[in-house]
Amino acid sequence: MATALVYHEDMTAARLLWDDPECELERPERLAAVLSLLRLRGLEQRCLRLSACEASEAELGLVHSPEYVALVRETQTLDEDELRALSEQYDAVYFHPSTFHCARLAVGAALQLVDAVLTGAAPNGLALVRPPGHHSHRAAANGFCVFNNVAIAAKHAKQKHGLHRILIVDWDVHHGQGIQYIFEDDPSVLYFSWHRYEYGRFWPFLRESDADAVGQGQGRGFTVNLPWNQVGMGNADYLAAFLHVLLPLAFEFNPELVLVSAGFDSAIGDPEVRAAGWEALGSRSQAPTTCGSLLQGQMQATPECFAHLTQLLQVLAGGRVCAVLEGGYHLDSLSESVCMTVQALLGDPGPVLQGSMEPCQSALESIQSVRAAQAPHWTSLQQGRAPGPSPSICPTEGRPLPLLPGGPTGEAAALGLLGFHPTPASPVHMAVALTGPSATLALSPEVLLQEEVSVGRQETEAWARQHESLTQDKALSALGKFLFLADGILNGKVTCGIAAIPACAKAATLDVAIRQSLSRGAQRLLCLVLGELDWPLDIADDGRILWLNIGGKETAVRSAFHISTPLPGTTGGFLNYTLGLVLPLAYSFQPELVLVTVGPAQGLQDPHVALLAAMLRIPAAGRVLALLEEESASQLVTTLAPVLHGEAPPSLGPFLMASPEDIQTLKCLRAQLEPRWKLLQVASEAQGEAGSCHRVPLGKPPSGTNYTDQACS
Repeated sequence: MATALVYHEDMTAARLLWDDPECELERPERLAAVLSLLRLRGLEQRCLRLSACEASEAELGLVHSPEYVALVRETQTLDEDELRALSEQYDAVYFHPSTFHCARLAVGAALQLVDAVLTGAAPNGLALVRPPGHHSHRAAANGFCVFNNVAIAAKHAKQKHGLHRILIVDWDVHHGQGIQYIFEDDPSVLYFSWHRYEYGRFWPFLRESDADAVGQGQGRGFTVNLPWNQVGMGNADYLAAFLHVLLPLAFEFNPELVLVSAGFDSAIGDPEVRAAGWEALGSRSQAPTTCGSLLQGQMQATPECFAHLTQLLQVLAGGRVCAVLEGGYHLDSLSESVCMTVQALLGDPGPVLQGSMEPCQSALESIQSVRAAQAPHWTSLQQGRAPGPSPSICPTEGRPLPLLPGGPTGEAAALGLLGFHPTPASPVHMAVALTGPSATLALSPEVLLQEEVSVGRQETEAWARQHESLTQDKALSALGKFLFLADGILNGKVTCGIAAIPACAKAATLDVAIRQSLSRGAQRLLCLVLGELDWPLDIADDGRILWLNIGGKETAVRSAFHISTPLPGTTGGFLNYTLGLVLPLAYSFQPELVLVTVGPAQGLQDPHVALLAAMLRIPAAGRVLALLEEESASQLVTTLAPVLHGEAPPSLGPFLMASPEDIQTLKCLRAQLEPRWKLLQVASEAQGEAGSCHRVPLGKPPSGTNYTDQACS
């Protein structure tokens, strides 16, 4: 099944008919530019293309009042003066004789997308629409928005398809207050929004955009606001928000559908940089004085970041992700960001995120405020209630961890779009190397089954000579196939792979894999070992290998690159470790290849292994090589192959809160590792318990703060 792409060229008809410096940003060229680049990149052709149909007035009535729908309908017959007079009754809105038609098409596109995904016609998709919708209220237009496309889509999914849990992720730079108002007392919809806030001094200037607005009545805890109080938030800040706030709540909520209010004014360059020039993009520290400055984003996340955010969402709800375009007003930045999102929906590995993976202090403070506000409502955030630290678990607590050379260092690379190019796809996306019969395997036709091919016997014997366990015929044959597969990944002919090896040769094969990768010039190799397996004795701990052992005998941090911890005992503990340790380490390390070694005694069920593999392929640009013990490989290969190919992992089942012991172990690990890996930081742990954070009242930024020129850096 192909990703659905829903649009209609009639949505370019509405345009501003008079001078208005703010409203001129929302123009037809936004859609035209996006469609042009999608076609140039060959992405539109790979999608299931659906032509949008108008939503009925009954469907509009799922959210909007009959009087408001009638008012918008009447704009079709108004002249320019009447349209302007009506527009001036609202905040940052313009009407055109085609507005009613365009806005109904926008809603209809969102509904068609939801229908396509929930009926199985498409696994996921994107609706390219204008006007946007997330600011629209029940009876009022607002902020370029006429009808609330995503809110109506959520109501439609509940009414027509019987859904009970819907996650809405709003990554637009402006708060989607319209969606919040519509669902603030509804526990069936979890609404997450990050937005430029600046202590209430950025549009839409609402007190209820702050972190302590958590919903009303039965909906308390189902509104999650993450306010950005400085401009310049970048890739690391957005990832920290996902890893430490959104994803823990989302896994606990367990949505049946993910709707994305996909506004790309939160990307670098938005909206006006023509006068300043591209060179200003990576170093903006002052608010520009261009028209419409109250609506400008001024963030620094690159288009590639949205591929990563999309892929992180695809591990939820069986991959049923429906993105609906909201804002985004710099045409190049918007087009690149949409292309990255579509590539992710199609299952393509995204490019590695470049630059420093250190969230800024303002971002951490915002994350802390959200975690504090939401902790009473979500068990996944109630981590401050664990017992005190155990000396046997935290032998080095309070002492700085010795740092080793290597790994990513230095300042963030300059961010710019002019030099951006998509990562070329490997000729073969996925390959599997087996030693035994494969007739029982149910693999996708796109997966290359590598049963007979191997490297030459002389090369295989040369690698095997270092390990007696590899000299036996069966192990030698498996090693040759493994080496051929690993070569394919290292030279770019294959994106990812799975290799089955004899249990007796697991440690030796991993040792060869590490040495082979280093000999081919790899500088950053992430080894995730599930089960008990020791670091190869004579391989230097020099920063080129990040060794993470989950399921080891004890918790130990031997260096910033050598970490071991026992297996968490619950689903909640496993998710805490995945989101709070494994992924922050992987994103900080920026591996060129991930080696995942799995054995039958590691204690994890297949869905847990699949989730780890699915999430690790994201920071590694898809380059994951899994080593399985052949005695138990058959079922796990069937589970892992589609996940590494870009499909959603299976559900983990019911959420069970992490044990106090697992919570404390993770906190101690992070405390020791944070000096080297900054993405591990969680402000609530660094600055005290969740409830003790300092809250700044609305309108009173910290002393000495100039909110007009502060950039996160």
